[in-house]
Amino acid sequence: MHTTDKNDLALFAERVQHLVPEGAYQMLARAQALEAAGRQIIHLEAGQPDVLAFDNIVRAGIRAIEAGHTRYGPPAGLPALRRAIAEDAGRRRGIEVRPAQVVVGPGAKPAMFFPTLALVRPGDEAIYPDPGFPTYPAMIGVAGGVPVPVLLREEDDFAFNLDLFDRLVNARTRLIVLNSPSNPTGGVLSRAVLEHIAEAARRYDLWVISDEIYGRLAYDDQPVPSIAALPGMAERTVICDGFSKTYAMTGWRLGFGIMPEALAERVELLLTHSIGCTATFTQYAGLEALTGSQDQAEAMVAEYKRQRDVFVAGLSAIPGVRCRMPRGAFYAFPNVSAFGRPSAWLADYLLETVGVAALPGSAFGPNGEGFLRLCFANSMENLQTALERMAAALADLRPG
Repeated sequence: MHTTDKNDLALFAERVQHLVPEGAYQMLARAQALEAAGRQIIHLEAGQPDVLAFDNIVRAGIRAIEAGHTRYGPPAGLPALRRAIAEDAGRRRGIEVRPAQVVVGPGAKPAMFFPTLALVRPGDEAIYPDPGFPTYPAMIGVAGGVPVPVLLREEDDFAFNLDLFDRLVNARTRLIVLNSPSNPTGGVLSRAVLEHIAEAARRYDLWVISDEIYGRLAYDDQPVPSIAALPGMAERTVICDGFSKTYAMTGWRLGFGIMPEALAERVELLLTHSIGCTATFTQYAGLEALTGSQDQAEAMVAEYKRQRDVFVAGLSAIPGVRCRMPRGAFYAFPNVSAFGRPSAWLADYLLETVGVAALPGSAFGPNGEGFLRLCFANSMENLQTALERMAAALADLRPG
């Protein structure tokens, strides 16, 4: 009989040996434990709005439960929701999307993870951004692929450096993962950069997973083009999106993927044999989110811009901190390398000493070292207090 020592990775299949916890959930749990012990914590660690889902969405979910929509549903999602997603997503991106291309899942992660399982073969290389969402290398590794990071550099405003990209893409590449606007940097990929990547995808016959979960959170009239809208790319692109960020529905677990129909059929089978189906009443709430008034969603983006401007200016005023202005998403990604401490140490220090929960940049890949990720989707009062606390704590470290 085997003993299950969690530190003995040899007990487990190779496909899961590389997996590590996601930093946001770890830090959130630690911050909540401190709160339970009586500490006052300002939560800037979790990538979620500090408001609840909008009233019309909540009421739609409640009505669905009361109407008995609590039973199994189709694995790929309710037909009405798939039609609404196809219409809304296609209109926003300027492409035609058929309902059969839409696969609904419990959150947006299945729309990344399952297509990766369906496409990446053992030994295939998959290019992804670093710093970037930690699920990217995790899903590539589980599929048996070789994760190949393309470094996002501060001096490039955290866009893909095309010279670096060109040196990485080759005949062994199977997949390119994009994220625009980006978590954690807030960077946005321009159409010119996307056209360059698309040309490589067509030349090498590659697939692209385009994580567009923050696509509606852009500022300063910044366009956020989708690579799927470029010539020859719809048939080789998976769009990953969801309801968490735009509609403050993080805990509802509702997302979707848009992909060629043949791939959608394979992904539906993976959903069937893993989760079965997504909660039906949650999907009715999502239907209301898409088809109801968008006024609150648009007002929330305007408020994020105001919070961004104040928060980034405040960070940049702290000696030893420099912070580029994010063009999308709701994260600041300040450079704190001047303090001479690992970013994980700094995140722990801020949490323990002044009750500000932040994520270390290293949680998003080795190239994130020297940075912190801070979510500014919070009240202006909390952001101002966090800035004051951080300034006081970091002053004691005497940056060089």
